[in-house]
Order: sequence, then structure tokens, then C-alpha cells
Amino acid sequence: MRVVIADDEAPARARLRRLAEGIAGVEVAAEAADGAEAVAVCRSQRPDLVLLDIRMPGMDGLAAARELANLERPPAIIFVTAYDEHALEAFEAEAVDYLLKPVRRERLEKALQRARRPTPAQLEALGLASEPGGRSHLRVRLRDRVELIPVADVFYFRAEQKYVVVRHDGGEALLEESLKQLEEEFGAALVRVHRNALVARGALAGLEQAPDGTWRVILRGCEDRPEVSRRHLPAVRRLLQEMGG
Repeated sequence: MRVVIADDEAPARARLRRLAEGIAGVEVAAEAADGAEAVAVCRSQRPDLVLLDIRMPGMDGLAAARELANLERPPAIIFVTAYDEHALEAFEAEAVDYLLKPVRRERLEKALQRARRPTPAQLEALGLASEPGGRSHLRVRLRDRVELIPVADVFYFRAEQKYVVVRHDGGEALLEESLKQLEEEFGAALVRVHRNALVARGALAGLEQAPDGTWRVILRGCEDRPEVSRRHLPAVRRLLQEMGG
């Protein structure tokens, strides 16, 4: 993965370079000190990813991201900033992730893993239509920071009292949205397995019966086994048969 680092502070660029170059498969192709330079560098270097600061003189990171999305081969974007108030704008710019400074190595590594998936801008450039209507990321607040969770990383949603728990590749978070809203937005990408649970269709791998007699779904990449209600069991079985599971 070829990466460009864009930040107006040289020490910040140096730290990100050290972190990135310590991750297997990552090559830092170039650095930039502002948004305009980042766009110019990306036109010439054609990187896979840009680690992009938001607050920079002249063209800021958000403006640069909009320019980069129009390239023939747009890179994935990970915003790196000391502030969390731009998370919604980052989501609208189709950022893969949103990292708050100081960036931890393990957090950067997780973000780079996500970036290996094609972004909506990249899919569009390749002539592949992404599903209309649904968000590509979920915006959640975790203690003192805001995080954007790629919908592609979600295993399932589970209703608990006033909140919905989203179980994803990086752990769990709380959403202030109902299962009904999520089901309406993401449609066929989700499967209702219980009145209090929706599972990502792409994560479905099979069914198993627990010792207590209940049925549970097996998920790829996740050890959790959400319960399937008797009401929804026939539909889940049919779906797995159709999927060849």
C-alpha cells in the first residue's frame, strides 16, 4: 500500500511516517505540507491512501479530499486531526476513517486494514455502482472521541433498552437509532434474525443449535452467536440455502 502523508507540521508528518513504515506492506511514497500540495503529489504519485490533516493553511484537508475524489484513480482518505468536530464532514467526504492525534500504532494499523477495501469514490471510478441510499459509515461517540465505523465492518446490530449496540470488526459501540431505522436504510444488506437483532447478510456463515435448544447464527470473523427466534428461523434457513450455506 503506497501512502501519502499530508500535514502542515513537520514533526506530525515525521511521527506518522515512523508509525506507517513500521506496518508491514506500507510504503510512504511522499509527504505534503498543505492540501494543494497533497492534491498535486497524488496526481503524480497515484497513492492508494492519503493520511490527511484537516486544519492546514490554504486548502484544508476537507477541500483537498473533495479534489482527490475527482481524480481518475482516487486514493482512500484517512483524516488525522487533533479535533473531533469535523467527524460529520469527514463522513460526508467518504473518509475511510477519522483518527485523533496522538495516533496510536494499533489504531493506525486497523485504519489501514479498512482502507484496503475500495471506497465509494474508487468504485465509481471503476464503473462499479455502490448501493444507493445507505451510509458507508456510522458515526458513534466513544468516551472522549468520535469514530466512524465502516458499515462493511458491521457483524450485527442488537437492541438493548434505549440504544442499539453495533458489533463490528473493532469491538462494540452504541447507536441512538432504532433497529427499524437501520433495517429501512440498509435493506437487503441486513437480515432480521430476532425481534432485537439484525445481522449483516455478508457475515452469515451458518446455523447451529445450542445446548439449550435455541438456534444461533454463525458469523464469519466473529465469535458471537446471535440468537435466532423461532419466528425468523425458517427465513434464515431459506436464505442460507440460497447462499449455498
